Amino acid sequence: MLTEHTVARAGLDAIALKPTECAVETARVLPVDTLAIDYEGREHVPSAETLRSLAREGSVYLTTPVRADGFDPLGDDSLWTDVPDAVSRILVAGHPGYLTETERERTVAPRFGRALESDPDAWVGTESVERIAMATGATQYDLLSRTTEQELQALRTAGFGGEIAVYAPTVLTTDDDAILDAVGEYVARRRPVSRKLPDGAATDSSASARAREVLLAAATEYALVGSPEAVGERVERLRDSGATTVVGYPAQGLESLRS
Repeated sequence: MLTEHTVARAGLDAIALKPTECAVETARVLPVDTLAIDYEGREHVPSAETLRSLAREGSVYLTTPVRADGFDPLGDDSLWTDVPDAVSRILVAGHPGYLTETERERTVAPRFGRALESDPDAWVGTESVERIAMATGATQYDLLSRTTEQELQALRTAGFGGEIAVYAPTVLTTDDDAILDAVGEYVARRRPVSRKLPDGAATDSSASARAREVLLAAATEYALVGSPEAVGERVERLRDSGATTVVGYPAQGLESLRS
């Protein structure tokens, strides 16, 4: 059975879950103490009972866009008041695709500050708000990129002593087609990658020639891909560079970690 041994060999500290893709309550069979639940719209926030059940077995972090109604610490926080006390927050500015025009216009910095007053152990997502996130002093929640290791080393050299969690789509296989089907579209959205791709190129396993070469190279930079042992080595390098927690999102689905 692949389960415990595979995740352990990959060295992951936590698993990220997308409620639209899996029943999050089933993730507790995985050998990790920490689960991070992504935000995919208020209609997909897990129920209080589901969150409470998960939190009985280990640490649970719930991504909450501070500009969104329901999670706004300076306005409507009705969704957060329903979240069990045992669940911590991952504070993010929020992807524009999940926000209304009004929500997108709200300022981020004061909302981070107010939210951290009530949940000082929260993580802070750095995407698009790196300087604001760093100013909070809270655990930094970074997306893996081609420069992550260098940036981690620079932060540690400069004296940053806080916690740094790194999030990465994870594909525990050496099959190129499976890797592209799982993360090809994701890495293609990264600006350095999109600039290299031919116009109109496929981004899944049907990609060929130059596009396929670019996408597979990018997958090794913006995701954790390969055998569990190879991924474990990459995770160890991230830790050596300064990461304190590595969060893997199973891009092939939760079943890929259990079959």
